[in-house]
Amino acid sequence: MFLVYLALAISTSLLVVIAGVAKLQRVPKVVKVINEVGGVPMKWFPWLAACEFAGALGLLLGLAWAPLELSAAAGLVICFLGAIIAHLRVGDVKGISTPAFPLGLAIACLVTRLLSA
Repeated sequence: MFLVYLALAISTSLLVVIAGVAKLQRVPKVVKVINEVGGVPMKWFPWLAACEFAGALGLLLGLAWAPLELSAAAGLVICFLGAIIAHLRVGDVKGISTPAFPLGLAIACLVTRLLSA
């Protein structure tokens, strides 16, 4: 089970780091979805990216210390649930698919780490 967690942690970390970098670089597609459609102010982008970077780092450092990974995965779950709620708040049901995939990965990290501990 630990090897499954390892693969999930690495892939989830990579995904959220790419998402965080896209926010910091203000990639037009990301800005449109988060700012224009979701109504999230641009000044929040660095904070959202920081949460994603912290989650990615926690998942990887959690390979050595399980409580850190559990906290990081739980934080990412909360982050992506918040993104889904933000989409629902403005009626953007189609936009839910974007945060749903990393949410699923974060939940899978949480569950596999619990099972492998």
